[in-house]
Amino acid sequence: MMIHARKALALALATGILAGPLQAAGKTITIKGSDTMVIMGQRWAEEYMKSHPGTVIQVTGGGSGTGIAALINGSTDIAESSRPMKQEEKDQVKQKNGKEVVEVPVALDGLAIYVHKSNPMKKITLAQAKAVYTGKTTKWEDLGSKGGQIIAYGRENNSGTYTYFKEHVLKNEDFAAEILSMPGTAAVINAVAKDKKAIGYGGIAYAKGIKALDVSVDEASPAIAPSMDNVLSGKYPISRNLFFYTAGQADGEAKAFISWVLGAEGQKICEAVGYYPLAKTKQKKGGKQSI
Repeated sequence: MMIHARKALALALATGILAGPLQAAGKTITIKGSDTMVIMGQRWAEEYMKSHPGTVIQVTGGGSGTGIAALINGSTDIAESSRPMKQEEKDQVKQKNGKEVVEVPVALDGLAIYVHKSNPMKKITLAQAKAVYTGKTTKWEDLGSKGGQIIAYGRENNSGTYTYFKEHVLKNEDFAAEILSMPGTAAVINAVAKDKKAIGYGGIAYAKGIKALDVSVDEASPAIAPSMDNVLSGKYPISRNLFFYTAGQADGEAKAFISWVLGAEGQKICEAVGYYPLAKTKQKKGGKQSI
């Protein structure tokens, strides 16, 4: 029996079933969804479990749509999403689980537009980005740069970042068929970092080894960098909230975890990972927000 127990433990470690240090079976929280948020969710889980022995938090990505689908079918406690849930999705949660969806903003992001670090461009307008991703602009020279053909990378359609970019940059027009869809933001960054003709988009926390362009609403507006101050103030034109969603009010350990995420410790982790904490005016005295 001891041999079987050791084999089971080894299998759990190898497959990542245990999300943290070995601990007795106890409270388990499942979090699923946004690839944009997964690095932050994993860090939150790691730090929370250090100070809460007996709690296991399992964090997986797959895209905002995947997390929302899991919330609808009841297979996750918390869905992470880099876009707001749609009303029809909330209705499905209510129909299936009999509970209203609760939305909790947990961090801020400046959705960045990436180019290769050798690209001479420093800024881009939303109209120029739209023209690239709808296929109307195909040459760097048309953007005042150089390099010939533009190779545009994006996200798959179950991604919240894909949906946000389509709504706020493309104004709900379709992406061009030539856009290369990548399975996660890390894959977009990797592609752009290796390709001098590339452009991509994604969360600011991933913007390493590439250049994040300043963004302006139009030619007459100033180009704004996706810095913390500009995102917190709302000056950066494609700033967005990152969300937790639950079916009904969270209770028990899930409620305690969300309160911790919204508190001082959890919000510091946002910045440490590369995202931005919620505006301090949204937090109650003591660093916590009611949920």
